[in-house]
Amino acid sequence: MKKTAIVTGASRGIGYAIAKRLGMEGCQVVLFATGQQAKYNNALEELSAQGIDWHYVQGSVDSSEDRERLVRESLGKYGRIDILVNNAGVAPRERRDILDMTEESFDRVLGINTKGTLFLTQLAARQMLRQEQIFQSRGHIVNVGSCSAEVSSVSRGEYCISKAAVSMITTLFADRLAAEGILVNEVRPGVIRTDMTSVVTEKYDKLIAQGVFPIPRWGEPEDVAEMVCLFCSDKMRYTTGSHVDVDGGFHIRRL
Repeated sequence: MKKTAIVTGASRGIGYAIAKRLGMEGCQVVLFATGQQAKYNNALEELSAQGIDWHYVQGSVDSSEDRERLVRESLGKYGRIDILVNNAGVAPRERRDILDMTEESFDRVLGINTKGTLFLTQLAARQMLRQEQIFQSRGHIVNVGSCSAEVSSVSRGEYCISKAAVSMITTLFADRLAAEGILVNEVRPGVIRTDMTSVVTEKYDKLIAQGVFPIPRWGEPEDVAEMVCLFCSDKMRYTTGSHVDVDGGFHIRRL
């Protein structure tokens, strides 16, 4: 029997790479994203070409109705939920000094990155607890955080705050669910080549050239996907509430 994995923000970038990798590892995958399915037909056809069993659900993680429908459709299609990857996230539409940050921007970013992650995790965990355990672990939950959970960016403070909160969400659910056999961990990407970072390509190209990143290159979505899949496997059954930096060594302090 195959595991069923839900991946949010899965239409492109890191989320799509995670969904594809999990599918290649033998999971049946539910991709959740805001765009209409037809917009991503080429990418979805690539999954089919790889022999991956997938289902697409359109919706936004900040909507309670959409979160509930995601779980309902996943169960209707595959009958269970074994893996949840909370990848959906947004940056502020406009970078502003924290002294000029608006409540509207704060609410939008926290609503998706933090509130959505929290309450979808709650729904998925409840389902994992209800269903029969047929694999070595009752379930795996992986949150895609960010180096911004600890690294200050005063021009996008709401994003940093949202990702710091995701780290505590990881800790809280790991604590609550460990005795139940559900493992909760976090992957913290650094500078990854995605749509979100495309607007600051020149900035990061310069930082890479200056040696700010010990591994002197851009991260790729597949780099993150590999670590997420490791957390979702049965190779780390004595690890929960942990995070791994996928950032080319950026977190290393240097003198």
